[in-house]
Amino acid sequence: MSQQLSGKQARHLRGLGHHLQPVVLVGKDAITEGLVSSVDEALELHELIKIKLQEGCIMDRKDVASILSERCDAAIAQILGRTILLFRSSEKALITLPKSKQ
Repeated sequence: MSQQLSGKQARHLRGLGHHLQPVVLVGKDAITEGLVSSVDEALELHELIKIKLQEGCIMDRKDVASILSERCDAAIAQILGRTILLFRSSEKALITLPKSKQ
């Protein structure tokens, strides 16, 4: 099950992710085991990553985002154009999220 973010947390992550460059590119092969492991590895290193869908990718961007977030246990912070912003906190806790109101 993927993580859920509050609106405040998602806005905070979008601000942090604005200047990031995509670290994973999704091409015509769409979602492979290699792609999932690359995303998993990048999330472990950086916590917040951008994923770019290339022109050859035939899958819908929302489908790609939901599948990757499920398989990597990450939260979708943003889907904008052909770019997806994913977040998953790691043991290093590089990013501190604002508290969400429960």
